Amino acid sequence: MSDNPSLRLAALRFLERVQEQDLARTRRWIAEEEGRAAEIAARRPPPPPPEWLIERGIDARRSPVAVHAGDCGMAGKVKRPITREQAVAALVERGIRPCPLCRPDTALGVLG
Repeated sequence: MSDNPSLRLAALRFLERVQEQDLARTRRWIAEEEGRAAEIAARRPPPPPPEWLIERGIDARRSPVAVHAGDCGMAGKVKRPITREQAVAALVERGIRPCPLCRPDTALGVLG
């Protein structure tokens, strides 16, 4: 660069404008790519519900309170998917109650 401060300042201002334009272009590209990704995600079918759920209580320990079929609408907000084996163990060994609406005990062949 030149020893002239005003020329150096003008060159730096020019560089700044170029970089701002590059940044704006990059941000446009990012927004376009996010839009494409959102369109693809919207077309994808939702994942199937899990086979079984365990509902947890609202107490501090989040103790298990009920076993549900995976598509049961009565399962509370605090729940997690479990396997068939875990569902059977929860009902038989741990004594967790089955949901009275979806009756997972009947579907699992565990009648109590």
